[in-house]
Amino acid sequence: MLTLNNEQVRRFWLHSHHLDYRYHKKFILEAAGACGLQNTPPGAFETALYNRIADCKLSDIEVLLYSEKSLLQAWSFRGAPVLFPTAESAVFLSALLPETDEPWIYTQGIALALDFLQLSFEELLDKLMQVIPKLDTCMIQSKNTLDQTLAEWMLPLLPEAKRDLWNKPSMYGSPDKQTVGGAVVSFLLRPCAFNGLVVFGERFGISPSFTSYQNWIGSLCKPDTDAVPKLVRKYLHCYGPATVNSFAQWLGCSGKQARRMWSTVIQETEPVMAGGKKAFILSKDKVQLQSSNPPQRKLLLLGPHDSFLDQRNRTVLLPDKALHRQVWRTTANPGAILQDGSITGIWNSRKKGTGLEINFTLWDNLSHEKQQLYELAEEYAFFRQQKLLDVSIST
Repeated sequence: MLTLNNEQVRRFWLHSHHLDYRYHKKFILEAAGACGLQNTPPGAFETALYNRIADCKLSDIEVLLYSEKSLLQAWSFRGAPVLFPTAESAVFLSALLPETDEPWIYTQGIALALDFLQLSFEELLDKLMQVIPKLDTCMIQSKNTLDQTLAEWMLPLLPEAKRDLWNKPSMYGSPDKQTVGGAVVSFLLRPCAFNGLVVFGERFGISPSFTSYQNWIGSLCKPDTDAVPKLVRKYLHCYGPATVNSFAQWLGCSGKQARRMWSTVIQETEPVMAGGKKAFILSKDKVQLQSSNPPQRKLLLLGPHDSFLDQRNRTVLLPDKALHRQVWRTTANPGAILQDGSITGIWNSRKKGTGLEINFTLWDNLSHEKQQLYELAEEYAFFRQQKLLDVSIST
């Protein structure tokens, strides 16, 4: 059995995530489609594409997303908003549909509202499915407005005895803005997204807009019978060596669903030893894993929730587990300073007045790299169309 060291794995990951060097703009869809680009916090996918594509501008991304619509944003794995090529919609959406006795991704939290309403998940999803086609003829701005509008559309379909409960303040937070019905809709939007019924439209300031897939793209989401194995291959290519359990964590799905999906490519995989543990790779990636070249770009400023940081085996990226909580937080993750694929510090940017302030916190001695950090800060501010006001470096 092949044994891989951490350096080989990191170099392979850098290549798979299009981070080993800056790629030409013609590869922008390929980079986005490698494993999808999470868009939390809003704008995260823009930073991700900036790190992968040479001379990438915000205007280039807007053209692809809002004019050509060759890129699409929708709720996908883990229920997160994800950017991916429109042509691969089935891979990032319908591949996530559960089969019998498999729970939906990102819906466990709905139980509190179901108990309060004494209504089942299935009947409420059915009612939302009946009204959500109205999005075919409209665009709704802001997530809260979407939740509440759909909840209002569902109201006449509910048993009369449940309607007052439906309009009660939410038990999930922001009761002044969200009703119980709005909270239910928020959870059920993920199944609707996987069915190709709701996507993100254009963003206006801080507010995203939402509509149906058909209204935004001009056609229904095309089915793909190979969508599931395609998604598993993407995962293994970007995150292997990996296990079915790590795949389940990445998707946010049940173990049963992960095992079913994993089985579709089992003949294409083989075991290896990595970090003293048995894991699996795609057989076609074996040569690349053994012969990955050093990256041309030694130092990178990855944004929060960059797909490269979404590894389940985090010790490969950061051996010191005591530092993990500084990178992977419950909320408000910082960016990561990457040197040859290893995390050597964190960074944050903050808008202030007419420009941008950037703070670096270094864990390793990068004194000889400080000038490059300043240069990277200037490049990032230019990409964000902001004036760089200040750069601070602490250790």
